Amino acid sequence: MKITFLGTGTSQGVPVIGGSKSKLDLSNPKNWRTRTSAHIEIDGFHIQIDASPEMRLQCLHNDITWVDLFILTHGHADHIAGMDDLRRFCDVIDNHVLPVYANDYGIERIQAMFPYALDSQPRSSGYPCFKLQKMPDVLELSKNARIYAMNLPHGPVETLGLIFEEGDKKIAYFTDCKKLSRKAIELAKNADILAIDALRPKEHPSHLSVKEAIYYTDEINPKIAYFTHTTAQLDYGEWEPILPTPCHMAYDGLSVEI
Repeated sequence: MKITFLGTGTSQGVPVIGGSKSKLDLSNPKNWRTRTSAHIEIDGFHIQIDASPEMRLQCLHNDITWVDLFILTHGHADHIAGMDDLRRFCDVIDNHVLPVYANDYGIERIQAMFPYALDSQPRSSGYPCFKLQKMPDVLELSKNARIYAMNLPHGPVETLGLIFEEGDKKIAYFTDCKKLSRKAIELAKNADILAIDALRPKEHPSHLSVKEAIYYTDEINPKIAYFTHTTAQLDYGEWEPILPTPCHMAYDGLSVEI
């Protein structure tokens, strides 16, 4: 099982446009972050989580050539705007229809933004075509692999928390949330990898702060944790050395296999 962090930045992008006052060390490539998304390989399945506005470039830079199914965590622009680029993956799969899973809010946003991609077949060669489905509590991929999902609070909307299991291996992915439910914590317990929202040092009304992300990491007790969806307030070179074990800063292109 493998996770690739295609993007680890926020809706503004990092560095921020016109952000001349930013203290980021821009000579460090790990401080150049595209909007947050990830790619999971599990038991032969390639699963794309979210489609940032930079999705096409993220796939090219990380050699992502196949997607079996797509999961939208929530319908905010920095996670949904790149979904049109899924057209290429629709084009290469046998029936040209890509399974797409989301919660109620995500489904509503996909229907509003991509009505041309919701027919039973692509409208023309090269068009995207989504088989849109509500994400179940447990999605069985095979006898050996499954995905657990739960809604988590993210301001006025809900986002999907995701836990991927293959045999005794486990990856938990929690982006864009203000807190974790008891169910999410229990299902993620002792994960091999925890990817968790850690927006900035200061508290935020709809995202976890660094302090809150550390608290939940302690609760979950993963082998390793990666902080994602980070802002320009978190310089990789400054924060990576001072984070407590087992916490690390994620960065674009980071790929971890277990």
